[in-house]
Amino acid sequence: MAAQCVTKVELNVSCDNLLDKDIGSKSDPLCVLFLNTSGQQWYEVERTERIKNCLNPRFSKTFVIDYYFEVVQKLKFGVYDIDNTTIELSDDDFLGEHECTLGQIVSSKKLTRPLVLRNGQPAGKGSITISAEEVKDNRVVLFEMEARKLDNKDLFGKSDPYLEFHKQTSDGNWLMVHRTEVIKNNLNPVWRPFKISLNSLCYGDMDKTIKVISTCVQVDSPLYQRNWLGSV
Repeated sequence: MAAQCVTKVELNVSCDNLLDKDIGSKSDPLCVLFLNTSGQQWYEVERTERIKNCLNPRFSKTFVIDYYFEVVQKLKFGVYDIDNTTIELSDDDFLGEHECTLGQIVSSKKLTRPLVLRNGQPAGKGSITISAEEVKDNRVVLFEMEARKLDNKDLFGKSDPYLEFHKQTSDGNWLMVHRTEVIKNNLNPVWRPFKISLNSLCYGDMDKTIKVISTCVQVDSPLYQRNWLGSV
């Protein structure tokens, strides 16, 4: 019996123009990856992080999945507005979904499609973009990050900073690959140590340029806006 050809691919997800299901703020989306086993049977594989008050989320949590050559692997990406602490999705607002095959994503490398509701109608102007990258390097790098004398962007209290790590894609755009936790009310933050795979960070190429952006969440704003604090 011939062995199946398989490789691991990393899927990065972002969305634009999501439906706004919240009153007085914006939707708090996360994306759920489902895999089709047979017929209409789907099972949940993994979820991204939840991003508060954002209709154009760039998720830092990626999906790593085995890609079997010449095997049709049906995927579904569901986007939900999460406003509670339960793990059930049935009590969360549904923002749209997209079904495709893993082969379609891999062959396109970057796939942008409209989100649809369960009745097949468009989910407003919502769209999803899925980027695929083969995992060729399993090494990881450990970061210990801190900042000093950040700008204060809050009207009351101090900035609530976090970091975003971006890598440059082949088309010259920047793709976010990691977001740290938010440090509340601190202009000299020290973030928890964290790991990023070299494949996610720089395609395994140590000479590749990366961009680190320091940003803060302005919690006293009714729109929960984000302010840029600097980059390196």
